[in-house]
Amino acid sequence: MKALKTGSLTVALTVAALAAASRALAGLGGDISSIDADRISLKGALTAFSTVKGYAVHEITTDAGVHVSEYLTSDGKVFAVSWHGPFIPDLQQMLGAYYSRYARAASAQHAGGHRHLRIEQPELVVESNGRMRAFSGRAWDPALLPPNFTAADIR
Repeated sequence: MKALKTGSLTVALTVAALAAASRALAGLGGDISSIDADRISLKGALTAFSTVKGYAVHEITTDAGVHVSEYLTSDGKVFAVSWHGPFIPDLQQMLGAYYSRYARAASAQHAGGHRHLRIEQPELVVESNGRMRAFSGRAWDPALLPPNFTAADIR
């Protein structure tokens, strides 16, 4: 019985470590391979791909109607993400390594009430708006934005 508990614990810890490792590589700041991890996490499909002004946009759409766009530099680094749909996607997945900064800032008191959130830090900007079944937001690292690209280009 003790061996069974130890084996189960080992499996559980391995699964948790793998989940944490894949989550750390995904989303904002990740590379092009993180897009597939995000698609799997969202249980969505890659529905669009475009290249504009030296950057690429990958769109993921879920069966529930959530649309996530991930913006990549020409060398394949995710510099921005945006979302809209009936609920907010898993922001830990979307923000990747930036999530802890977001969580700290979001838990602090802020203007805008419960429907609007804006976090502006040197390495992370997040804007999130919404009400029931109508949420949208975007996040980016200002230092990663490509030349001739502004935050207004994140849709």
